[in-house]
Amino acid sequence: MLKYCSIGSGSSGNCHVVSYKDTGILIDAGLAGKRITSGIEQADFDIDKIQGIFITHEHSDHIKGAGIMSRKLDIPIYANFKTWCGMKDKIGNIKEENMIVFDNDKTYELGELKIRPFSIPHDSEDAVGYNIYSDKEKMSIATDIGYITDNIRNNLKGSKLVVLESNYDPNMLMMGSYTYALKKRVMSDGGHLSNEEAASFCTELVEGGTESILLAHLSKENNLPELAYETIRNEINMADGNYCADDISIQVASRTEPSCHIEF
Repeated sequence: MLKYCSIGSGSSGNCHVVSYKDTGILIDAGLAGKRITSGIEQADFDIDKIQGIFITHEHSDHIKGAGIMSRKLDIPIYANFKTWCGMKDKIGNIKEENMIVFDNDKTYELGELKIRPFSIPHDSEDAVGYNIYSDKEKMSIATDIGYITDNIRNNLKGSKLVVLESNYDPNMLMMGSYTYALKKRVMSDGGHLSNEEAASFCTELVEGGTESILLAHLSKENNLPELAYETIRNEINMADGNYCADDISIQVASRTEPSCHIEF
């Protein structure tokens, strides 16, 4: 059974844990090491089964605790070449054998999991999302997305669980305290997905067979969990299809607490 939990999600830090049988991995480690450790235990995952840390991109809210966890557990960090170049001076000393470089859009095996990084548009060196496979199931994590590309569509197709960014409400962003330059950055093709953009894509996911959606990386200043949730539900209910929002599981990842345990 493939198991997933978000330890924390948002601009203050992101970390996901996934396990299957005796293999566990972290996707990002952008929280303090103590919080990651306590979150893994609180979510009832076996920390001794964590075999690797897979990084989406080099921004601090995704790598803050990566070096700490690698040294604590003596496990490798996986990232593509450009991301390694962007983060190697930010995470402390890492054993050479624990510095693993991968290529985007190729599938890798670690223990009893298969992991496929795929390219996403974001204002970083070379950001990726991840497909994660057990023997029979597939899930995907895709946050920090400027816009939905065909490559994202193709990679998320058929995922039973999708962890998808729903970062901001456009009205809250425009009326908020961000500078004009930062507002432009958030809304740009290298920025983040709005609730409406996420909702539109969620209808495609449901049509493709997705059964669970976890909305992630919500902005503290420019979004509300209830607003993101209702935007996605309403869009799914208004779409032309033989389904409604009650047919699938829609949840919102917390900034400060582990999400509920999702198993499938």
